[in-house]
Amino acid sequence: MKIRSIEASLKYLPLTKPYTIARHTVSAVENIFLKITLENGIVGLGAACPAEEVVGETYAQTFQHCSSELAQTFIGRDIRHFRQLIDEWNQLFPNLPGTQAAFDIALHDAFGQFLGVPVVAFLGQKHQTLPTSVTIGIMPVAETLYEAEQYKQLGFKVLKVKTGIDPEEDIVRILQLRERYGRHFTIRVDANQGYTMTDLQRFLKATEKADIELVEQPLPVGMESELLQLDAGTRKILAADECLKSPAFALKLAQEPQPFGIFNIKLMKCGGIAQALEIAGIAKNAGIELFWGCNDESIISITAALHAAYACPNTRYIDLDGSFDLAEDVVTGGFQLRDGCLELTAKPGLGLNPINDAL
Repeated sequence: MKIRSIEASLKYLPLTKPYTIARHTVSAVENIFLKITLENGIVGLGAACPAEEVVGETYAQTFQHCSSELAQTFIGRDIRHFRQLIDEWNQLFPNLPGTQAAFDIALHDAFGQFLGVPVVAFLGQKHQTLPTSVTIGIMPVAETLYEAEQYKQLGFKVLKVKTGIDPEEDIVRILQLRERYGRHFTIRVDANQGYTMTDLQRFLKATEKADIELVEQPLPVGMESELLQLDAGTRKILAADECLKSPAFALKLAQEPQPFGIFNIKLMKCGGIAQALEIAGIAKNAGIELFWGCNDESIISITAALHAAYACPNTRYIDLDGSFDLAEDVVTGGFQLRDGCLELTAKPGLGLNPINDAL
């Protein structure tokens, strides 16, 4: 079954409310969408939302590449060779994970529909459901507690708290959350490279009794070796994020002694499902657990990440809340949210329902 057409579009998607992380405040995002239509009418959908400050690729570059004459050369190719097509696309667009992810996701969606099964089914499903964390940006203590209450009312049980600007205020926020809500919430922390080693040691010591589940990328990229000052037990709860961009980075971080016990995989960092599964395989053989994250993304790419996550036996954590922040999207479906947990549908491909005229 051959590819009939490849169409790219760029959409400006406002957020329901702005939020602050260690580097900046976000109020809206742009997502690039890729639609691949087969000769029999099957439509595979892909999406990309690269973080320029992390991967060096802009939204404009992603759209330009997906709209290029090079992209059109894949018209007429057989969807049954989708892994080879992904490899060829990645060779044409190296070091451009947003461009790679859009094509990879659309091909996986189309191929799953061609087979008549969900993507996770042909990858090999290992998990049925896991709780996702929801994110609280950097804000004063009172606002942190208020947001936590809203999430509690919505049925969520895992919070990811952004930190990294003021370590002392971060400590107070975590301790107040634990005091107010007891053990209702599992608490994760994402410092977004905001700490020094001294800050991190102070934070970990002060919050020791708060039972933090994990801490994402506490130090700036390039300072991973400093984490080896911490004992092995502490490093087990640290998650590599911004420093984990590809299977090659995963190989380096998997070497003993390991600075991180957890890998945070994002399709927008590594270039889609195929390369994410390569990272997952490296982590599995190194005894490293998986934590699947996202940017502010469409349901399309969030669903793709969920299919990949549920196909990996070493997946332990998911933070796939990026589509919750969007005021609008181009599809519905993909997954269901039940009591703070994400469940895939049994529909073929990614199980998406395009909204009329949105793409």
